[in-house]
Amino acid sequence: MNADLDGIEAVFLDLDGTIYLGGDLIPGAMDFLQRCKDQGVARYFLSNNSSRSVTQYLKKLQGFGIPATQEDVLLSTHDLLAWLHKEAVTETWLIGTEGMREMMEEVGIATKSATPQYVVLGYDTEINYEKIATGSIHLHTGVPLVASHPDMVCPSPDGGLPDVGAYLAMLKVTTGVDPVHITGKPNAGMILHKIEALGLDPAKCAMVGDRLYTDIAMATRAGCVGVLVLSGEATREDVAALPDGAEQQPTLIVESVDELLR
Repeated sequence: MNADLDGIEAVFLDLDGTIYLGGDLIPGAMDFLQRCKDQGVARYFLSNNSSRSVTQYLKKLQGFGIPATQEDVLLSTHDLLAWLHKEAVTETWLIGTEGMREMMEEVGIATKSATPQYVVLGYDTEINYEKIATGSIHLHTGVPLVASHPDMVCPSPDGGLPDVGAYLAMLKVTTGVDPVHITGKPNAGMILHKIEALGLDPAKCAMVGDRLYTDIAMATRAGCVGVLVLSGEATREDVAALPDGAEQQPTLIVESVDELLR
């Protein structure tokens, strides 16, 4: 597979580190999205970052001048909500942002329950001690833990910031508890439910992202083309260090989305 992505019918695009970095668009991102439109390649935006709601993501994308609808945005929170629904969970203690709380409560899941079925951990950029302490108390009493995604760091122009994986390490040290389930990338369901709904062949879809252990691993699990961009977290050295046959091995490596579909 070359950077022209010949035969690809849809691209699933990570956001942080792929389309933008912090408050700045990756150079060439807008031109790439225009090429998607011109060449008839459908594009969807994915993020493991559960700190924002779909509405907040749409506001950010549209603020960059990127036209997008609710159907264009897939979040780890969607995967989490599907899992909670399957498990018939309605009572939780949430360590997460107000945007995440809004998405959960909109579908009837309590987020400040005194008797939670699960402690739910998301990427909480509004974290405070009460959330952590109360969550820890529930975990000590045997309430299980579920997390929205496994990312250790959130990319930023100033370097990596603590993400859910870092919070999980803190809770593990505090309580000895590991999550019973982690949703979001690299779980194949994060992308496959959309591919199936579109009636597409996974082999004709590309997952484009900057992380080996989430974006590229998910592409492999889903049977999609995995395109690694070097505009975010991973480096060529990281790829070279992978063992033979690793699911994190990308199909294609480019400096940024600016190289694609040319």
